[in-house]
Amino acid sequence: MLKNIIMYLIAVNLLAFISFGVDKQKARTNQWRISEKTLLGIAICGGSLGAICGMRLFHHKTRHPKFTLGLPIILIIQAIAAVILYTVF
Repeated sequence: MLKNIIMYLIAVNLLAFISFGVDKQKARTNQWRISEKTLLGIAICGGSLGAICGMRLFHHKTRHPKFTLGLPIILIIQAIAAVILYTVF
């Protein structure tokens, strides 16, 4: 069970990281973009660390408070939930 959770988290964080990079590239070339709802949704589904790393590395969405404040808040909530679930189960 724990192995499956770890594999899921690796996959969703990789997806979040790549999504930020792809969206940044699309922004530079005036192409169709990945919506902010999608980027935040991936983070909420467990990809917050990958999203933060992508945001910082690609310098993308760094002026938007819903990302600069929202992503760390999502990560903190997910970390607290993980600790609670780990100690209860």
